[in-house]
This record gives sequence, C-alpha cells and structure tokens, in this order.
Amino acid sequence: MADHQDPRVFFAAERTLLAWSRTVLGLMGFGFIVERFGLFLRVVLGYQTEPIHRSFSLWIGVALILLGAVLAVISTVQYRQVVRNLGPQEIPPGYWVNMGVVTNLVLAVLGLMLAVYAALT
Repeated sequence: MADHQDPRVFFAAERTLLAWSRTVLGLMGFGFIVERFGLFLRVVLGYQTEPIHRSFSLWIGVALILLGAVLAVISTVQYRQVVRNLGPQEIPPGYWVNMGVVTNLVLAVLGLMLAVYAALT
C-alpha cells in the first residue's frame, strides 16, 4: 500500500497512461503513413504497369505500428501495477479505473490488425 492518502496519485498514474495512449496513436498513425508512402511514390512516379513490390517503407511502417501496439500493452501493465499498489482511499469511490486499460488494449488489438492488413496488402 502506498504512503500517500491522496487521490492525486491515482490521477497522475492515469494521466501517464493516457500520455502513453497518445504516443501509441502517434506511432501507429506515423507507421501507417510511412507504410503507405511507398505505394504513393510508385503511383506518382508512374510505376503502375509493374507489380507493386514490398518496399522498405512497408516494413518500417509495420514496425512502427507494432511498436505502438507493444507500448500500449506495456503501459497498461505498468498502470495496473501502480493501481494495484494504491489504497482504497486513493481511488475515488465509484470511479472506473479500467477505462484507460480498456482503451489501451483496444488500441493494441487495432494496431495488430492494422499491421496485419498493411503487411498483407
């Protein structure tokens, strides 16, 4: 149990989790843009007659998307460890502490789906 008897400790942990969520969204969004940039260049440069090959941008983009998904899971695990160590007086009564957890896990699943989609198309 923590020595603090203050709900601000819990809210600080939740703000940290939400900051990680923003980082995850940024990584996944940037990964998608990088992944699609190779396709965009091929179309703009007029390589429509050749089959579109998997390029370096595809794998960099997929790696960024997967990094975002992994960070979503890791930040969720860390947040749950912090909340587990808090006392009941530090969590406001009736507050649902799992909203950020659900959000991050959904982001991780969507990131995995996006990475699979990007790798297969």
